[in-house]
Amino acid sequence: MEPPPLRSPQDESPHTHSNLSTSIPITGTCCRCGGTTTYAPPSQSPPSWPDLSSPPTYRPIRAPALNLPPNNTQAIILAPVPQSQQVPTICPPFLFQIPSKKITSPDDIRIFHDSPTSKNFLGFIVALSESIRGRKISDPCYESLTVSKIVSIIENLTLWVDQIPPVQQSSRYGNISYRTWHERLTENAESLMLQFIPDDLKPSTVEVVPYFTESFGNLSRIDYGTGHETNFAAWLYCLARMGIIKEEDYQAVVARVFVKYLDLMRKLQLIYCLEPAGSHGVWGLDDYHFLPFIFGSSQLIDHKYMKPKSIHNDDILENFSSEYMYLSCIGFIKKVKKGPFAEHSPLLDDISAVPNWKKVNGGMLKMYKAEVLEKVPIMQHFLFGWLIKWE
Repeated sequence: MEPPPLRSPQDESPHTHSNLSTSIPITGTCCRCGGTTTYAPPSQSPPSWPDLSSPPTYRPIRAPALNLPPNNTQAIILAPVPQSQQVPTICPPFLFQIPSKKITSPDDIRIFHDSPTSKNFLGFIVALSESIRGRKISDPCYESLTVSKIVSIIENLTLWVDQIPPVQQSSRYGNISYRTWHERLTENAESLMLQFIPDDLKPSTVEVVPYFTESFGNLSRIDYGTGHETNFAAWLYCLARMGIIKEEDYQAVVARVFVKYLDLMRKLQLIYCLEPAGSHGVWGLDDYHFLPFIFGSSQLIDHKYMKPKSIHNDDILENFSSEYMYLSCIGFIKKVKKGPFAEHSPLLDDISAVPNWKKVNGGMLKMYKAEVLEKVPIMQHFLFGWLIKWE
């Protein structure tokens, strides 16, 4: 078989190249062999993109720095720790009046936040916290006749719960028997106050009774939250303003009065299934309380053995909950809530990583100011009269 005849370059048929580079000449010839091509010279203008596949918008890998306002958590961290203040006592003439609600908007919160009343009330909370610092609940302390009488009153309120059992009902929250208990409280509140208020201050019942009755939950909603707890602190503050409670009573006010109040509220929550008022769910500190975490963390400051992370030790909770309010709160939460602690109480779980109790206490005080005393949904129910003035 003869080989195929050789072909000259002139006999080559026109050809094309699919691999075009940016250096293709504009003469319409092949950039490799110099032969002519069937394609027109490439355009020098940039290629056009189809409407459905436009080039992606350039987005920098790192966003430019912006001076954004700090979020609420940063604001709490950067805020100074509130300091204790001495409560000024009242002088005649006494102008007691029925207290009323004043806060309806964030502007009202700012007015209250900047007022001497707000600062002194928070200073009173800090003073109570300092009075229990490094002390157990059972430690001996001075108990005045007034403190003993208040403890007796709260114990009597606790007995009423046993006398008014819950009724059978289908709803999970809000047993209607609570209303019967609260109605009895309201009916007897003034006579209970007169058991320890001096004769010259008896007209003050018109002002202090509303704080007292609002300290144990809401009658119609059958709920309880940090706003009601704050009303109890406000009631104690009113007694301090009138000189009925003095600074030497502060340790007993926390270790005797407030502990009894806390026990009563837990009983009410369990027996009558009080609904949490304004709870933040898993992102809140606790469904019902805040102040026992302040007082309880103060108790544990400079403790030799127990650290914030000790709340994860069940043996410690079991053996020391009766002496330290913070541990009591953690133990109560673990009993009423199911599942891993880090899931149903992530904020308390995070706080357990704080190195010492002094930082925990300072953080709790700052958080109470920001998350309770500066929140409209809570403080819209707060009462103002002559003892706690709207300024």
